[in-house]
Amino acid sequence: MIREHAILPVRPGFEDAFLAAFGSARPLIESMPGFRGLSLSRSLEDPSSFLLLVDWERLEDHTVGFRGSSEYADWKQLLHGFYSPFPDVQHFVTVP
Repeated sequence: MIREHAILPVRPGFEDAFLAAFGSARPLIESMPGFRGLSLSRSLEDPSSFLLLVDWERLEDHTVGFRGSSEYADWKQLLHGFYSPFPDVQHFVTVP
């Protein structure tokens, strides 16, 4: 399993609109092959900062499958305008 990690820096004042848009975008990613789960958390110290964790079966399920899909184009349209700066996305594996 691969865990995608992204801190989402939402432009201040747009947090509620982002959360509404994320509610529309969530089914897009949940429908993808290899998707295993997702959590979105909000920072207590900085309410404009969100932590997105997505579990994938394989790295390519995210980097090739999702990012190469029409669902990703829709995801991008719904969410990418909220970020400043654009999020850094990293992938992790569990250490035994």
